[in-house]
Amino acid sequence: MYKAIIVDDEAVVRVGLKNTINWNEHGFELIGDYANGRDAWEAVELHKPDLVISDISMPFMDGLELAGLISASFPYIKVIILTGYDEFDYAQQALRLKVSDFILKPITAREIRQLLDKVRAEMDEERQRHENLSSLQDQLKQSVPLLRERFLERLVVVGLSKTEINDRFAYFGLAPLAARSLVMVVDIDDFGDRELLSYEHDVEFLRFAAFNIFEEIAEKEQAILFRTREERMVAIVTSHDDDESLLYESAFRLAEDVRHQIEKYLKFTVTIGIGRVSLSPDMLPAAFKSALSALDYRFLFGKNRVLSILDLEGKPALASPPSLNWDRSLVSAVKSGSFEEAQQLIAQGILELKKALVPIETCFLQMQRVVLSLMNAIQEVIPADRETSLDSQMMLMDVYRFKTLDEIEGWLKQVVRAVMAEIADNRNHFTNSQVRRAVEYIETNYANDKMSLQEICRHVLMSTSYFSLVFKQHTGETFIEYLTGVRITKAKDLLQTTSLKFYEIAERVGYGDPNYFSILFKKHVGMTPKDYRENKGSGS
Repeated sequence: MYKAIIVDDEAVVRVGLKNTINWNEHGFELIGDYANGRDAWEAVELHKPDLVISDISMPFMDGLELAGLISASFPYIKVIILTGYDEFDYAQQALRLKVSDFILKPITAREIRQLLDKVRAEMDEERQRHENLSSLQDQLKQSVPLLRERFLERLVVVGLSKTEINDRFAYFGLAPLAARSLVMVVDIDDFGDRELLSYEHDVEFLRFAAFNIFEEIAEKEQAILFRTREERMVAIVTSHDDDESLLYESAFRLAEDVRHQIEKYLKFTVTIGIGRVSLSPDMLPAAFKSALSALDYRFLFGKNRVLSILDLEGKPALASPPSLNWDRSLVSAVKSGSFEEAQQLIAQGILELKKALVPIETCFLQMQRVVLSLMNAIQEVIPADRETSLDSQMMLMDVYRFKTLDEIEGWLKQVVRAVMAEIADNRNHFTNSQVRRAVEYIETNYANDKMSLQEICRHVLMSTSYFSLVFKQHTGETFIEYLTGVRITKAKDLLQTTSLKFYEIAERVGYGDPNYFSILFKKHVGMTPKDYRENKGSGS
């Protein structure tokens, strides 16, 4: 018989639940009912019931606070929330507190009975599971492979004492390690044509298939294999021979065979890092670290390789990235719109990083420096009040998702293309804006007979040569042609709608010399101002 309590500040609810439900029939003994969470919590601490049915809104302590205390101190107690508040936030909090059920009021006696039967069934199942020794033993057996992997991971990552190593090796049935060992780390580069797999279990299947090939090959070399939580495959290769060259030869043979078989049968590639020899089991963390360092060189040399730290150590790496002005040259090319030059600079910079064997973190910092320079270039060119489509923070983080410099080269070329497009778009936007300002200025000040190209260029803050070029591109006319057109249009309007004398009209549209105005008007309209007024005035 399970023990239960009711918590609700409405007496009618408590009385109804007590009197309409035969609790014993459903496997429960109702040991108390309480009007607030504070009193209920005292009862929980004292009696430790198996089930608490509680409302949310109550004085002194609400139902969610009570559920939080129960979850923290007595996680095995089931809590059911009955509430009239149909609020998503309440439901979310209940889920976080691991509440068994969140039921909206009103609820019928029949629904309560069904709920109690359901909870009792769950409790019976949990009790049976915990009390069944054979089930626990089966679970332990199923957990052994995972426990073995976690032990081996701890062995190479943090290191263990010789006593603990010997005890755990005996427990997991592992052969004792020889005096000399080395570690190799296998990492999947990508899944090739399967890279766009939509289901996680397909990816897990491919990882399992790769590990299966690794196991079959490594069995011949009597290596100890396991997988890390970072989804990498690790082998500890041992040898009783004092000749380290034989150990390395065995490791290389194993690594090349694994790399070849995975590419051949699974159609994707792996890169393998081989570390230095460890002279005792407790020194394996240093060997593992050196294997990871060898694997890092994939960033420089590319994928689908076997990389040994012995082949790579001793090669001088520059203390700082080559071509310190690389980012400045690239930004200059971007600002000037020289796309081909920018692409060449990127290829040249990546090549220099490869030749110099610069450490991976230094490469990442160099890439971030380049991205920051590009973002600064955008800020210099594009006004602060105009949003851009480029997210600089995302770009700075994007660089860390690549495994090789070749991938970063392609990504950086795309970034530069996007930045140059953004700058070009802004230039067009700025130019359009300045031409509109110029047109507005002309149409507002056309009566000023002193208006000149230099004056309007000062107004829009552009050089006369560049302004003349873009104004003609946007309007199809030169500045003088456009200004003349505006003045003639205004003069035609004045001739039609006013009785002003011709010299007065000439003065109003910006011509101090009436004769020049008359000649210019006839050239553009095909008749003199007098003929135009007479013809238009008579309705011709």
